[in-house]
Amino acid sequence: MKITRELLTDWNACTKGYNWFTSHFPTGEGEYQEVLDALAIENQPQYANWLMNSAGFDESILEIDEITDRKHLFFAGSVVVKKGISVSGWLCAGGGITAGEGIEAGGGIKAGGGITAGEGIKAGGGIKAGEGIEAGWEITAGGGITAGWEITAGEGIEAGEDIKAGDDFGVFAGLRVVISDWPCYAKVIAQSKPKNLISGAWIEPEEK
Repeated sequence: MKITRELLTDWNACTKGYNWFTSHFPTGEGEYQEVLDALAIENQPQYANWLMNSAGFDESILEIDEITDRKHLFFAGSVVVKKGISVSGWLCAGGGITAGEGIEAGGGIKAGGGITAGEGIKAGGGIKAGEGIEAGWEITAGGGITAGWEITAGEGIEAGEDIKAGDDFGVFAGLRVVISDWPCYAKVIAQSKPKNLISGAWIEPEEK
């Protein structure tokens, strides 16, 4: 897919974003992923999020052993990583994000599909998935945690804001913790008790 000046105009891009595009792509067009890569290099997460919301996702797949050396990663398709993912800024995918080990972002994590990690998932900002969120260990976010489907964690789930699973889907913490250890290792902490909390030890925020 090509991003063009005409498309940006049709999508009501802001003036600063439009000017950024024309200065970096003087021919008036650029491949979708090429534009996302440039936005990552130029430290423009707001523009990248806006572009991904406007352009949607594609069927491409990024398969790689691990990701450890980037500030941001914006990918139009799905991200599949054999080991872990660690970025200091934002991690966004139009499709799903899957890691054999942990996923960590200093900013937010956002996926049009599901987010799955063999170990923990941690974000300085919010975590949002169009489908489910699943972690072998804990899920921790400085902002909210929102999923279109279920939210499951082998250990605890903690959010600085609310934890919201999709309509009629559950929130499951402590799936790898014996019930007697839930108060220590399967805590669920958020601004308010999640709807459809199925497993885990709910802790009032002031008791954190």
